[in-house]
Amino acid sequence: MSGLAISARTPQNNSLPSSKEFRTVPEDFRAILETFENQHPQRDYEIEISVPEFTSVCPKTGQPDFGTITISYIPESLCVELKSLKMYMQAFRNQGIFYENVTNEILNDLVAAMQPRWMQVRAEFTPRGGISSTITVEHYNETPPDELQVI
Repeated sequence: MSGLAISARTPQNNSLPSSKEFRTVPEDFRAILETFENQHPQRDYEIEISVPEFTSVCPKTGQPDFGTITISYIPESLCVELKSLKMYMQAFRNQGIFYENVTNEILNDLVAAMQPRWMQVRAEFTPRGGISSTITVEHYNETPPDELQVI
């Protein structure tokens, strides 16, 4: 046998984190996001942004999570600047955070930065252990437009 040692990472505590530990993302992540003025605020139009190489870390196993984040929104007075969005998304690379939580945190941070009329964040994570997850969260400035309402 060679001198190669193989070890499995085993969590010391098998319990889930407390609710206070669910936001493991530093509050200053939101400060990375930059915006610019919407040049056509009188018109409802949808912007769709795809982030196909999103990565974070499972807080339970320490394994990397990979997925595609799709952000769709109807801007009010501000739009997100794409380079800052890229830097914001890359900031999650080493963060231990559950799929559901990261999807909601991204929505919360983008809504806080832009106050859009409508926004949806869809996170499609690649399969691990034969299971894939898709998380979809939405924000409506007031009531959703008829064509966006879920029946």
